Amino acid sequence: MSVVLKLRLLLDRFTLTLVAVVVAASLLPAHGAGAVFFKWLTTAAIALLFFMHGAKLSRDAIIAGATHWRLHITVFVWTFVIFPLLGWSLRPVLLPLLGEPLYIGVLYLCTLPGTVQSAIAFTAIARGNVPAAVCAASASSIVGIVITPLLLRILLGTDTSALGAGSLLQSIGHISVEILLPFIAGHLSRPLVGRWMDRHRKLVTNVDQSSILLVVYTAFSESVVAGLWQKVDPVSLVWLGVVCCALLALVLVLNTWSTRRLGFGRADEITIVFCGSKKSLASGVPMASVLFSSAVIGPVLLPLMLFHQIQLMVCAALAQNYRRQWETLAQPGHTPA
Repeated sequence: MSVVLKLRLLLDRFTLTLVAVVVAASLLPAHGAGAVFFKWLTTAAIALLFFMHGAKLSRDAIIAGATHWRLHITVFVWTFVIFPLLGWSLRPVLLPLLGEPLYIGVLYLCTLPGTVQSAIAFTAIARGNVPAAVCAASASSIVGIVITPLLLRILLGTDTSALGAGSLLQSIGHISVEILLPFIAGHLSRPLVGRWMDRHRKLVTNVDQSSILLVVYTAFSESVVAGLWQKVDPVSLVWLGVVCCALLALVLVLNTWSTRRLGFGRADEITIVFCGSKKSLASGVPMASVLFSSAVIGPVLLPLMLFHQIQLMVCAALAQNYRRQWETLAQPGHTPA
């Protein structure tokens, strides 16, 4: 219980800081020479962020979890097939409800890879298959570098005006340089820096979150200068919250039901639910800065930021519930139903 509460408090502080950064970018956006400076600083922050992600990834955990191919295929299908199809199929409802910029943000959210740290943390709290979660979450993050831009262009069809200049291959190339190469470099350097990072987890977490905040400030500054708050009204934001809650609830219910129908055990079910239903803010914000034009990047990020906090609160409660179920099953004399 104390682990869950501590995690919740940390996430609450980060969320409040995230909101404060959006307010700061709205009132004091970077422009001119300041915008150029923050752009370069953001590029360095993204590289550092994914260098640390790679350095934290244990090769032993990859080997231990990689053999569970049925689980990994199920997580992949939920992350990159069912989730995007849900976003695309709901277009007739969401487009008039939210407007085009926010709908594109919801569609982008649906194509993103899953989270890494929080998916593994919640799996551990719920007593799921942690080695498989490490492998599934990390693979999702890496594969998403190529699949997310591809899915987005397919689902948008001919309406690609929101995307930045450049071809699909150029977008993937830019993302690979900013994200994949630092990730690989970090993982290869794990023998040198891994123990230090394990001893300084709090510092690593602070640097990790600070990098995300810097990217959010830079992205929102560009959008505010381009007229973000003239395009997004308060009513649309309220509806966006409802849509994010409904989307997460739908995915969690269908994910849990299908996992049980496929015959997975409880530990694997927990892993699939947490790895297949969450979307990554850490990957989504940097990729958005490459994929989208400055005019729309703010509205595109709003669904992701809102969904991120909702999924953390819901999954914290869900992990706690799974843990209580394990404790009940472990009681002497208990007979499973």
